[in-house]
Order: sequence, then structure tokens, then C-alpha cells
Amino acid sequence: MTASGTLVPGAMNFRDVGGLPAAGGVTRSGVLYRSGNLAAVTDEGRAALRGLGLRRIIDLRDDVEVRWEPSRIDGLDLETQRVPLFTGSVASFFAADVNLAGLYSSLIDESADQVVEVVRGIIEAQPVLVHCTVGKDRTGVVVALTLAAAGVETEAVIADYARTESMLPAERNAAVLRQLRTMHPDAVNLEELATRSPAPVMRAMLEHLDAVFGSPADYLRANGLADDEIAHLRRILIAPA
Repeated sequence: MTASGTLVPGAMNFRDVGGLPAAGGVTRSGVLYRSGNLAAVTDEGRAALRGLGLRRIIDLRDDVEVRWEPSRIDGLDLETQRVPLFTGSVASFFAADVNLAGLYSSLIDESADQVVEVVRGIIEAQPVLVHCTVGKDRTGVVVALTLAAAGVETEAVIADYARTESMLPAERNAAVLRQLRTMHPDAVNLEELATRSPAPVMRAMLEHLDAVFGSPADYLRANGLADDEIAHLRRILIAPA
């Protein structure tokens, strides 16, 4: 399981992915962080982010999301890398009433270049924080692919993804679902899309990558990531036992 997350007041679902079992060791702490957006980060939260020594933030949100909820990271000496992951807007997936499996399939199939861009961003500068709006789906898929490609044990990758569900406040979930239900009264997948991170969905995604490409690392290779980049990713993320 992951090591205890670092508390960043105002940042939902914030955690360090250090401490995960991997081939030949464990993931390093203080290298790769993940979270939801940084729009409500407090002064104390900014101080906590500064204390982490972050060099880069990779923001996976689209332009509308960024305008609606801009990150409160003023005064932090770091680079923000924008890599919007969806080919469509987030709102379009709620309107289409897709399930999580369909959403992840769309991301894997249609945003492969952007996924590789994010992985390269992680390789180029650490400590690094990857985030989207909730830190559940775009962040969940990209971090899972990154960890799996680095050699983290599959069940640990799945557990890190599934952990998000326990980190979303119940009051937040209720408020989001009320709002979404007014816009999409007949949708059947709202709760899953907005609040869930079920282990079977991530397991199925990883199994699909194994079946089609050979492994998550081979998916990244097929979309342009070089062998030496994958080797470097493993050196960055994995501390030998």
C-alpha cells in the first residue's frame, strides 16, 4: 500500500505514491504525487506544496476547467505543464452517459500521445504532481500506467487507483450528484463517473493493455516512448530493495 499521503490543505485526494511494492524494490517517496485540482488550496496548503520541493505540476484539465477553477499556486517556484487528456470535454462524457470502462477505453485509444507526453513530463522533472479535477479518472489512468510501466506490482497499482474512492468527501459526492442529476435526470452512470474508482475497472483496463499490447510499458512503447525512457522512469520511481 502507499505510504501516508502528505496533507495539503485545500487539495482534495492528495497523496504520495511512494511505498508501493515493485519488481526489485518499492516506489520512492517524495517523487510522484497525485491529486485533484488546486483551486481551493489555502495559504497553509501552498506552504505545504512549497515544502515538498515540487519542480513541476502536470495539469490534465481542459481549458474550461482551468478557467472555472484556476490553481491557487501563486508564489510557488515551479513549472506548470498543461496536458488536456480528453479529446472531448469532461461534460461530454456525462452527457453521453458512458461508464468508467468506456471512459478509460476512450482515453487509452484517443489520447495516447498526451499520455506519453505526461509520462515524459514525469521523467523530466521531479518531484512532480499530476492532477486533474478530482484526481480520479485522468490522473488515475495516467498514474496507473506510469506505475505499471515502472514495474509496480499490478495489485498495488489497482489498490492505489481504488483508494481514491475512500478519499472523496461524502458531502462533496452528494453535492456533485445533485447538480449532475438536474442536468442529466435519466443518466444511469452518474454516480460511477463522479464518485467511484472500482478495482475491477482498473484491473480490466490493465488486462486489456496486456492482451492488446503485451503490457502497459508496451502500450507506451507503441505510442512513442523509447526503451531508454522507460528504463529511466524505473530508475526514478523505484528504490532497490
